[in-house]
Amino acid sequence: MPAAASAPVWAPQEPGVQQICYLLSEYQKPGTNQSQILAQLEECKNIPDFNNYLAFILSQGNSLPVEVRQSAGLLLKNNLKKQYPALPEDYRQYVKLSLLHCIRNPSKPLRQTVGTSIAVIVSLGTLKTWPELITACVQSLEGSDLNALEGSLDALYKICEDVPKQLDEEVAGLPDLPSKVLIPRLLHLFSSLHIEAKCLAIGVANLLAGANPESLAPSLDSYVAGLFASAHDSHSGVRKAVCAGLVQMLQLQPERLAPHMDQIIEYMLESTQDGDEGVALESCEFWTAFCEAQVEPGVLRPFLGRLVPVLLKNMVYDEYDEEVQDAEAAEDADHVDDTDQEIKPFINRSAAHGEEEGEEDADEVSRWNMRKCSAAGLDVLSTVFQEELLPIVTPIVQQRLQEEDWRARESAILALGAIAEGCVMGLIPYLPQLVSMLLPRLEDPRPLVRSISCWALSRYAQWIVERCNDPQQDMNAAHIQLDEVLQGLLRHVLDSNKHVQEAACSALATLEEQFIPDLLIPRLRPILETLAKACATYGRKNLRILYDAISTLAEMAGKELADPSLLRIYMPPLVAKWQSLGDTDRDLLPLLECFTGITSAVGHAFEEFAKPVFDRCISIVTHQLAARAAAAAGQPIDPEPERDFIICSLDVIAGMAEGLGGSIESLVGQSHLRELLPQCCQDPSPDVRQSAFALVGDLSRVCAPHLHPVIKQLLALAIQNMEARCIDPHNMSACNNACWSLGELAIQCSPEQLQPFAAPIVERLVPILAAPMSQMPRSIVENSAITLGRVAWICPEGIAPHLGHFVGPWCAALRHIRDDVEKGHAFLGLCRLLRLNPQGALPSFAMLCEAFTSWRRFLDNGLHNEMAQVMQLYKQSLVAASQWDAATGSLPQLVRERLHQSFAV
Repeated sequence: MPAAASAPVWAPQEPGVQQICYLLSEYQKPGTNQSQILAQLEECKNIPDFNNYLAFILSQGNSLPVEVRQSAGLLLKNNLKKQYPALPEDYRQYVKLSLLHCIRNPSKPLRQTVGTSIAVIVSLGTLKTWPELITACVQSLEGSDLNALEGSLDALYKICEDVPKQLDEEVAGLPDLPSKVLIPRLLHLFSSLHIEAKCLAIGVANLLAGANPESLAPSLDSYVAGLFASAHDSHSGVRKAVCAGLVQMLQLQPERLAPHMDQIIEYMLESTQDGDEGVALESCEFWTAFCEAQVEPGVLRPFLGRLVPVLLKNMVYDEYDEEVQDAEAAEDADHVDDTDQEIKPFINRSAAHGEEEGEEDADEVSRWNMRKCSAAGLDVLSTVFQEELLPIVTPIVQQRLQEEDWRARESAILALGAIAEGCVMGLIPYLPQLVSMLLPRLEDPRPLVRSISCWALSRYAQWIVERCNDPQQDMNAAHIQLDEVLQGLLRHVLDSNKHVQEAACSALATLEEQFIPDLLIPRLRPILETLAKACATYGRKNLRILYDAISTLAEMAGKELADPSLLRIYMPPLVAKWQSLGDTDRDLLPLLECFTGITSAVGHAFEEFAKPVFDRCISIVTHQLAARAAAAAGQPIDPEPERDFIICSLDVIAGMAEGLGGSIESLVGQSHLRELLPQCCQDPSPDVRQSAFALVGDLSRVCAPHLHPVIKQLLALAIQNMEARCIDPHNMSACNNACWSLGELAIQCSPEQLQPFAAPIVERLVPILAAPMSQMPRSIVENSAITLGRVAWICPEGIAPHLGHFVGPWCAALRHIRDDVEKGHAFLGLCRLLRLNPQGALPSFAMLCEAFTSWRRFLDNGLHNEMAQVMQLYKQSLVAASQWDAATGSLPQLVRERLHQSFAV
């Protein structure tokens, strides 16, 4: 037989190369129409082998300027992110060979661009099919070509940053896992004379140690020894990498460093004062890592007298710090609106049912520096050593507060805020004076002193509020000081400087969280009046913080905000902002989130605003879903659809359902929401599904008839989201809400409607209940227990025969749920199964008794009577069989007492 013809080798056409190079070259020239050139390059993406041309220009365009070749590489990298999986195999091979060829290029910018493109390909899960990459890297690490060595290390570094786990998966043709093949060669380079290679080798090893500690385990002693040997290298880049490695080892395996801890602390103390900011910053992370690593704190105690002054010194602003310049410039630029670059990305804060919301990071997304790192270190040190730090910190702070240099005063106030949590017990006798000292600082002529004073006061907010209800305190003086703090913050919510506005508004939100209703309600009006004024003057960035302050107020004040006189204060400016923003304007997102909090808090008082808000949310979801479908079909969409608009709109409607209750029925009935819900419940994004299932559950409670036309579809989608493959951290919140919505839908179904779904629901829920506690979040276990009970309540016949397979873990979950209506439904379902199959629960009778006695307060006499009858039937049966004493004898005394008290058995 003749040999099979080999695939033709791709070769570029010269006119194509010239055209692309011309466009890339013109783009670099000042004064050219860059948008027009970008449009032409965008059209080139329709050429099937366009990426091959870019790879050719990058790797073989030796006569071209480096800038043109680098532009080709960057364009290739961006294309590969979206197009690589769909490329023909021979095109993929050409791109990969071109990148490996160029990894040894003498130009560092080109090598770095190649490394980025390689990391993109590997991030798509292709390392298993690219053994040549690891082979080439090994050859470079062992060879004498310095360019190839640095290029390979740069690529490995970027792979380890993005997808380090791929280096712990088998690759055909390699004698061992890629990480185990690479680690000995990396450790050998710790002693390289080539500084760039040495820095990169330590960096790659650090990343592998963090992501794949098992692979490093056989070489761990050599790794630590290599770090120690390089600790005093003359090159700052090496010392920085060493500090990063030691910090990571302290976090991962502190016991390995324990024998050397005194020397390491001494080294890190010296490095925290290094003249190179990168080294100092990396080593400063050590102090936070030390306190969080559960290391015996006594080993650090002898160094505190030297360490704390160093941290305090580092907390002073640099003379030319960008933050200082920005804040000072903002004194005269309060009407200049914020740019997109100044505004951090919006992060939706939807929580799954039964989950607690995570704390939002209050720090602005900005450059992490020595000042912030040192303050964080002092903060965490104070939580470990508590008032032991006060004799060291207090004299320095007192001295700095008296200095003329505002930077010294500002750092002293920062220190007082940093130690607020850890040293509060030692500070309690002096806190009234401390707060009184901070209040005048709010009026300092320097904006950063005003802003740090707002923050420092917020750090003591809990104590300031609690003091007002402490009979052992001078409560009159406490109320006066609370009002002074509140008035000071409100005054600076309206500060002319946007940096101070931000700090004051954030501090106000923190103070709001500490209020109890008796203290908050009399102060609502001035707070709302100030926030309403700010709404009219704030820039885009600070409006987000203002919306958060209003949302916090709604959460804390609840129905009190429904007062018509208060509604007239805060709703008109919010509505004005709502009307001024387009449906695809990202500034609408935090306002939607704010409306979610308000709607659920004020209830029916929101009715006058409900229809326009509801209709607009429906319109936004409709258009976003249509845009996403068009984009998926390859149609160009401008602006690109964004899931956050769907999520926030669904959340607002859910808030309205909670607040308006049955009054939302007319809005739902006049809309096509029920047609949108199935689309959202099968969206590729778990965040969209999370919000969609939450809304399904909320609507089931208040207007279930409007869901009946799609209820079977919604049940099927919820079950689909509970499949084993979906139960992972990425999808967990969506699964949790799907589980909760299943229970809400189930109790709205007739037995005939629910019966086809009962068995699949049980099949999904039982593995969750049976899983070890460490594997499943408590929220999804509790929701599964409730939903199982609700389904059993409606359709017990098909489930009862299988009760023995799951009653034990089910009861174990039920006993930890708080007493409420949902738990009541679950026990009604349990009782129905027990009546149909009492024998099924006998092997788990002890667990059943513990679940029954977990009730502290019965909300329904009918439920109590039903449970009592079931337990009495068990007693009659077991007494007749002379088994009652054996069944109850091993129960804890408290359980036996509660059985008697609650159920008379």
